[in-house]
Amino acid sequence: MPVTNVDNFSSCFPQSTRVNGRAPLIKAVLVGMLVFLPVALTAAEPTDEVTEMILELELREDDTPSRELENWAIPTRIAILGGDPNRQRWLQELVPGAVVTASESFRLQRENAVGAEVVVGFCLDNLPFDDPALRWLQSMTAGIEDCVQSSRVASGQVTLTNAQGVYGPEIAEHVMAMALSLTRGIDVYHSAQSTESWQRSPDFGDGAPSTLGEQTMLVVGLGGIGKQVAKRAKALGMTVLATRNSSRDGPPYVDHVGLASELTELLEQADIVVNATPLTPSTRGLFAAKTFSAMKKTAYFINIGRGASVVTDDLVSALQEGDIAGAGLDVTDPEPLPDGHPLWTMPRVIITPHVAAQSPYATERLWLLVGENLRRYVAGEPLLSVVNVDRGY
Repeated sequence: MPVTNVDNFSSCFPQSTRVNGRAPLIKAVLVGMLVFLPVALTAAEPTDEVTEMILELELREDDTPSRELENWAIPTRIAILGGDPNRQRWLQELVPGAVVTASESFRLQRENAVGAEVVVGFCLDNLPFDDPALRWLQSMTAGIEDCVQSSRVASGQVTLTNAQGVYGPEIAEHVMAMALSLTRGIDVYHSAQSTESWQRSPDFGDGAPSTLGEQTMLVVGLGGIGKQVAKRAKALGMTVLATRNSSRDGPPYVDHVGLASELTELLEQADIVVNATPLTPSTRGLFAAKTFSAMKKTAYFINIGRGASVVTDDLVSALQEGDIAGAGLDVTDPEPLPDGHPLWTMPRVIITPHVAAQSPYATERLWLLVGENLRRYVAGEPLLSVVNVDRGY
C-alpha cells in the first residue's frame, strides 16, 4: 500500500503558503471543482473546450474501449474529493441512479470511497485500494508511484488514469523561468539586491550570462510535460534534444530524439538539462555522479520530475566541485529539504517548494479531463491518460 500520508503530503509546502494546513495546489483543485467540472459532464459528446485541450496537450487515448476492460460496468457508486451538492447532482445526471459520495477532508477519503467502483482522488495511504468494488481510479496527479504500490493497481485489476500532461504548460513555464534566471544571472543579481549591493560584475562562477536562444536544451523524458518544455525552448530559438524510452519519433519542435541509452552522449552537448521523467525503477537515481560528470561545466541542471531521480549528495558534490554551473530544483530528495541542508545556501541554485504546477488554469484543465473521462467511462469509450503500470507512466 502507498506510504505517503496526508501530513507528509502537505508538509512538502511551507507553512506560510498553506491554507487551513493544506497545500495551495490541493486547495485550488477543491475550489476549481465547483466551477469547471460540469462543462464536460453535461455533454453527450466532448465539448469544443475538451477537444481543444486534448489536441493542445496531446493527451493519449487508450487503445481499448472502457467497456472491454476487466470488470467494467456502468458504476453504481462514485466517490470524489470535494463535497459540493451541485457537483454530486451533475455526476448523478451522467450516471442515472448512481450514488455519488464526496469528502472535502483527506482524512475521510477511505470512509467516503469504500464500496465505490469509481474513485477520483489522490493516492494517499487512506484510499481503499484493497476494496474489491474499486474498478477505476482517476489520479489527480501525474505522478503515480504511490498508486502502483497497491497490488490491485499494479496487477491491472484496477484501471488507473492520471493527470499526465494537464499541468504541462505551467511546469514548462516554470522550467523556462528557471532557465532564463540562471542563464541571465538573475539569481546572482537578486542575491546582491538582498544585501543592497549594486554589483554589475558579480561572480557568476562558470555560468556567465548568455543568450538562451543560442544554447542547447536536453529534455530527459519526452512525455506530456517534456513536450511542453521542448515547445517553449524551441520558440526561444534553442536547439532542442530529448530522450524517450519508446522510440526516436518526436514532434517537429524537437531537433533530435535519442533513446534513454544515449543519455550520456546527449548530456555532453547540452547547455541546459531538464529532468522531466516520471519516477520508475529505471529513473530512480538516474542523475548521479557519472551523469553530472558527463555534463558541460557551464551547464545547468533543472529538475521538475521527481526528487528521487537524483542522488542528492552527488548533485551537491557536482555543484561544489564545479562539474556543473548551477541548478534549478522544484523537487528534491528528501522533500522538503531539512534545515541546514547545503542546497539551501549554495550559489547558483534556485529552489522552489514543488509548486511548478500551480495555476487556476491547470485546475480547469484537470476537471475538464475528469469530466471527459467519466463521460467516456460511462459510454464505454476509450479513456484518456491510461497508465501503463509496467512502464510507470
